[in-house]
Amino acid sequence: MSVQFRTFLLGSSALAVLVTFGNASFAQDAATTPSTPPSANAGTPKASGTTELPAIQVTAPRRRTEAHHKPTHPQIATTTLQVPSGAAAAPTGIAAQAAQLDIARAHIFSPTGANSANLSRENIQAMPQGTDAPLNTVLLQFPGVSQDSAAAGEFHVRNEHANVQTRINGVALPDSVGGFGQFLDTGIIGNISLLTGALPAQYGLRTAGVLDITTRADAFNNSGSISIYGGSHGTITPSFEYGGTAGDTQYFVSGRYFGSDLGIENPTSSNNAIHDHTDQGKGFAYVSTKLDDFSRMVFIGGTSTSSYQIPNNPGQQALPNLPPPYDSASLNERQLENNQFGVLAYQKSYNGLDTQLSAFTRYSTLHFTPDPQGDLAFNGVSSDVYRRSLTIGISSDNAYRWSDAHTLRFGLQVSSEQSLVRDISTAALVDPGTGDPLGPDQTKTYTDSSSKLGWLISTYASDEWKLTNQLTLTTGLRFDQMYSYTDANQLSPRVNLVYKPFESTTFHAGYARNFTPPPQVLAAPTNTSLANGTTQQPSVPPPYGQVQPERSTVFDVGVTQKVLPGLELGVDAYYKEARNLLDDGQFGAAYVLTAFNYDRGRNVGIEFTGKYVNGNFKAYANLAIAQQKATTITSNQFLFDPADLAYIQSHYIFTDHAQRYSGSAGASYKWNDTLFSANMIFGSGLRADLDTPDGTIPNGAHLPFYTQVNLGVAHDFVWPGYKPLTVRFDVVNVLDSVYEIRDGTGVGVFAPQYGPRRGFFAGLSQKL
Repeated sequence: MSVQFRTFLLGSSALAVLVTFGNASFAQDAATTPSTPPSANAGTPKASGTTELPAIQVTAPRRRTEAHHKPTHPQIATTTLQVPSGAAAAPTGIAAQAAQLDIARAHIFSPTGANSANLSRENIQAMPQGTDAPLNTVLLQFPGVSQDSAAAGEFHVRNEHANVQTRINGVALPDSVGGFGQFLDTGIIGNISLLTGALPAQYGLRTAGVLDITTRADAFNNSGSISIYGGSHGTITPSFEYGGTAGDTQYFVSGRYFGSDLGIENPTSSNNAIHDHTDQGKGFAYVSTKLDDFSRMVFIGGTSTSSYQIPNNPGQQALPNLPPPYDSASLNERQLENNQFGVLAYQKSYNGLDTQLSAFTRYSTLHFTPDPQGDLAFNGVSSDVYRRSLTIGISSDNAYRWSDAHTLRFGLQVSSEQSLVRDISTAALVDPGTGDPLGPDQTKTYTDSSSKLGWLISTYASDEWKLTNQLTLTTGLRFDQMYSYTDANQLSPRVNLVYKPFESTTFHAGYARNFTPPPQVLAAPTNTSLANGTTQQPSVPPPYGQVQPERSTVFDVGVTQKVLPGLELGVDAYYKEARNLLDDGQFGAAYVLTAFNYDRGRNVGIEFTGKYVNGNFKAYANLAIAQQKATTITSNQFLFDPADLAYIQSHYIFTDHAQRYSGSAGASYKWNDTLFSANMIFGSGLRADLDTPDGTIPNGAHLPFYTQVNLGVAHDFVWPGYKPLTVRFDVVNVLDSVYEIRDGTGVGVFAPQYGPRRGFFAGLSQKL
């Protein structure tokens, strides 16, 4: 079965595109797409590590050309939506046009040559907890992703700290001010890809990984659902979603509340944390309006508000000369976070040109409220920390198909960020001779504040050249300029090669030069002189370097092979050499991060992936072996102990988030209307300090190996005349494995954290 759509393609002469990079410029003929069309389900060309997603296959429009590939007169091209046997009927009307434009948008951002792993909504629903799982725990099922504080929303891609970009429908969201959990709800996802390796030129700034999220395209049939889910640790999370079509407009809205007594990782191994409640609310809206047969306007908006109690660790010892009777189990530290974002995008596909013009904004705040007396007693300082960021920007991204052999991609992004970092601290005065606090009444209160208007400007151009039917070469350049606490820029070449000698085999290799500015709020300078004479006075004397942008070179090579029907294996290897390697750490009680640089860093690793599909049975497994090391702290040296700083100046050390072995695996089986699922994560442990007779080696040890196994079952009850009711039951950490994520030691590590103990959860979801 097929549905035909006609698109009028007007002939034109060669389009010359001039892109200027600072004082350098180059011109290149525009080019058109390769003959192999993108697929509607994946949204990206297949590369090593890609997970196939079942969906409607769509053939993209192609320009009819002369032998020399230059069209001489208007032509009519046909797009066919091919519906698989047994599938629902092909979309028609506005749904069909939306499907075409979704493919065109995927063509704009096609990451040819990058390493890509994909999860569809169906894949997520086939995991324990399904779409009720927090997004960061879903991401742990991607290859090369290792966990940190899961409740805090932290994870590491290829052993990097942060340096991950989030895109929604092609638009890169600005950085937030940091803090705890993910601001996006898993339920809005139609497809999510993790792009790693040597990224093509359209991807920049945050380059360890790109979370490329496509919002749901199956939610516009005037229906929805209401759900409630909860269980152990006082967890309760009601949610709703509804989508529909009104004339030429498609819309989707969702909302979720999440409450739990395990808001952040427990600093002890006990089943229940002390003072660890969280209340979180999230909302999301999507509206798409057809303007004509070739264009649409899309609005995407989201909001999240989260409050956290900071969990207490009983039995801690107060500092000398400060009130010893104070109980560390009775502290009352709290943190409040807000995030809002909005994207307005105009998309048009006509005459071989796919374009998306976007305006975006993000507002983010974080406020840590201390326990004034308790923090002073145990930490020697009580800090009220406030961070705020407002980012506004515009972007233009384009793909022009000049011939069957060439596609030119080019774009520009400009954003401004107004940030505020303010710390109001009360620190204990110290005896100049001993360095001990003088007493609970001998304190100093001071305010350190920094406000900055910063700018980021990026532009890029690349050519995807289909040398043969099996070989594709993509070359590109991008230029990034930052104006912030430091002004810097870089011209970055990118080269990617994809070779497909057989239908079952795909090789890819790439080289990328990257430029990564530090998040502006994390790079704000600190006036350390305000703390002189107190417990906060740095042990390392000035001067201190200012946080710099990271500059790196990445090489990546990989292959995927279908070895048997339904079985695909893959391997990908990478090497990264960095100057001014960026890292972040928590250097106080407030759960806020501060950036610093290593002079040099090296990151090397290899990832193995496998997946198997046989009817209703699906399984996958991932294993990553990696190592990241760095040397010489070059900025914010006052954050470090003098002995640690001296050791790092003359040695390469493991970064605190480097885990040698990381892996995940999962399986699901659907029997009639019942879905059985299981998944797991495992790792060799994050870093910790190593004590030796000659002193402490920063990050010289690692925590013990850990494994966490989760199980789930879901059943759809269907009665005549009623929409389905889904009942699910999940067990998290079914073996009740007790393991530490952090032990409180290591560079930039403040407190111990344990993985979740065994928990039982159940939920109901009623279709509307």
